[in-house]
Amino acid sequence: MYGKRLRPLALTTFAALTLTLVLAFFWAPDDANQGFLQKIFYLHVPLAIVTLCGFVYAGLAAIAHLRTRDSRWDMRSYVAIHLSLVFGVGVLISGSIWAKGSWGVWWDWSEPTLVSFLLIMLLYATYQPLRFAIEDPERQARYASVFAITAGAFVPINFVIVRLSTAYLHPRVLGDISANLPGRFQVVFYLSLISMALLWITLWRYEMTSKHAGAQLRALRRALAGDEDESMPRRSAVPTLNVGSGAGGTRAGGDSVGAAR
Repeated sequence: MYGKRLRPLALTTFAALTLTLVLAFFWAPDDANQGFLQKIFYLHVPLAIVTLCGFVYAGLAAIAHLRTRDSRWDMRSYVAIHLSLVFGVGVLISGSIWAKGSWGVWWDWSEPTLVSFLLIMLLYATYQPLRFAIEDPERQARYASVFAITAGAFVPINFVIVRLSTAYLHPRVLGDISANLPGRFQVVFYLSLISMALLWITLWRYEMTSKHAGAQLRALRRALAGDEDESMPRRSAVPTLNVGSGAGGTRAGGDSVGAAR
């Protein structure tokens, strides 16, 4: 069900990303202060927004799992966290490159925006080790959902605290987009944000399709293995019909067939 209309979605995502890159490099003007380096903004900021939204979605999916006990919601939460962690690594790498070119350092521990995002990433980095430390599948899914809900609630709280901070170097673009991103900058930013959201959704659906197909394959193998186990007594009963001779052999064969039935 996750693979339905996946190809058109992938093609749309590819077209949106291509258009974003073309407009960012050849249509959007260079920044007056940072020059060409500022164009990394169209990658860094949308990646960060999509990453945080992905973590929040994982928490909402975990709530649905605890309410319905449907394992599909647990898998949706798991894939969302896994994919958002990958996007988050891209945020940290692109942010460090931007910081080096803009501030002269790869990282600034006094900057609350950077440190808060790193804390969120470190928090979610413990998700998989904690999840797979539990062997029982039901307990594993339940505890993972509790973690996803708790961490997902921390994301918007942390965002608000950072926004209220006054000691920061990181630009506050989202405060007033029309003022901070005039004209072409704003158009390319919105297009980049849509493209990154489409990329996340496309990859999420690809992974969900893969895991759903894998689960169906494992279920089919278990069903086939069960059929083989059920047929084993019938095959073993056949030779017993020839064991011994006379009435004793007939009784042994009759008992075996009766047991097989």
